[in-house]
Amino acid sequence: MRTVPVEHHRGRTRDGRAATRIHAILQDEIVRLQLKPLDTLNEKQLGQRFGVSRTPVREALLRLADEGLVEIYPQSGTFVSRIPRRALYEAILIRKALEATTVSLAIAAMKDGSRLRSLEDNQSALIEAAEAGDIPLFHRIDTEFHQLIANIAGYPGIWTVIAQVKVHIDRYRFITLPRTGRLDIVIAEHAAIIDGIRVRDDGAAVLAMSQHIGRMTEELDDIGDLDPELFIDA
Repeated sequence: MRTVPVEHHRGRTRDGRAATRIHAILQDEIVRLQLKPLDTLNEKQLGQRFGVSRTPVREALLRLADEGLVEIYPQSGTFVSRIPRRALYEAILIRKALEATTVSLAIAAMKDGSRLRSLEDNQSALIEAAEAGDIPLFHRIDTEFHQLIANIAGYPGIWTVIAQVKVHIDRYRFITLPRTGRLDIVIAEHAAIIDGIRVRDDGAAVLAMSQHIGRMTEELDDIGDLDPELFIDA
């Protein structure tokens, strides 16, 4: 059996932790559009920024490339990818189908009012975030709402699948949420979902969830006024 020197093992462990940290930070900045499509990501500059060698930076960038968030060209450099319209549309369809299932399962699993109260508390926090105009906080609370429903349903693994496909949806949301009236629409749609769950009306809750997620596909047909450099028709 091959023996790995202790110091070498420690170095790999440190690099792995650093790569995970760098990946999480860059992923968040790309999703929030702090790093915009076609922005250059320079390994040397990133290494200086995070105080690490190029190895964990390169590993983090490879993970982002696997997620479709960056494109690596050996002779030209690494760039933040544009949002692929087709992949975005497919992710919305997947999420719509899965979340219609989780809301139905959540109603079936609802045993007492404590779980409903967690959704109502989330709704109150969402309203507060909207009133404060805090888009990142609004988005986080919105995401927690959908994850809560999967947890109430007893199938948190479904949310794990959704999380794996929704990264481009999150990027798109940071483009559309700041639009006038969009936060109010989301709040109203969440209220309709909660109302359906509260009265255990499976049909109403599923319809409300489908309309909520499906609204994004409707918006995709009407984004001509958005910066075309943010998207690609691949």
